[in-house]
Amino acid sequence: MENIHPIFDKLLTRRDKENFLSQNAKVIWFTGLSGSGKSTIAQGLEKMLFDKGYFVQVLDGDNTRTGINNNLGFSLENRTENIRRISEVSKLFVQSGIICINSFVSPTHDIRNLAKEIIGADDFIEVYVNTPLSVCELRDVKGLYKKARNGEIKGFTGIDSPFEAPIDADLEILTENQSITESVTKVFNFVLPKIHIK
Repeated sequence: MENIHPIFDKLLTRRDKENFLSQNAKVIWFTGLSGSGKSTIAQGLEKMLFDKGYFVQVLDGDNTRTGINNNLGFSLENRTENIRRISEVSKLFVQSGIICINSFVSPTHDIRNLAKEIIGADDFIEVYVNTPLSVCELRDVKGLYKKARNGEIKGFTGIDSPFEAPIDADLEILTENQSITESVTKVFNFVLPKIHIK
């Protein structure tokens, strides 16, 4: 009888999928304080890359904590598990040829190193969105800093839980004195050579 399952003789590889999508898959990992502009820049980058023909997916607290991580709180242990799960999902995206843009506070060196280790250093681009705490508090779009200052939220990064700034990020974005467009464009120009298939 004729073999009707020839695909199992050779499963599709990551390179097959990257060639199909005409891109090198990477994880672009934004870290920074709440209110620093991570998600806004990530969304702008997604739009800019998509408009140029790249296939991308954004992961952030809004679309992970309502689903895959909806049973996790904000203790350091839960934050670590949050990042571990996100990193494993990101690795699957990369193996499928997809560019993954992640926006997470990921406040400690250990947590970010865990993500990098799971995803793989060659596929991990760390972008530090460096915005002073005072500016983040002024923005406070979700009112989280006010609640933290009033004691309504415990363990809030930057208030009563530490943020360890990256010391060797691949790219640092200083948002205090530049526009969103300038920030997005800077990241776009940095990552483009790394995702472009020549």
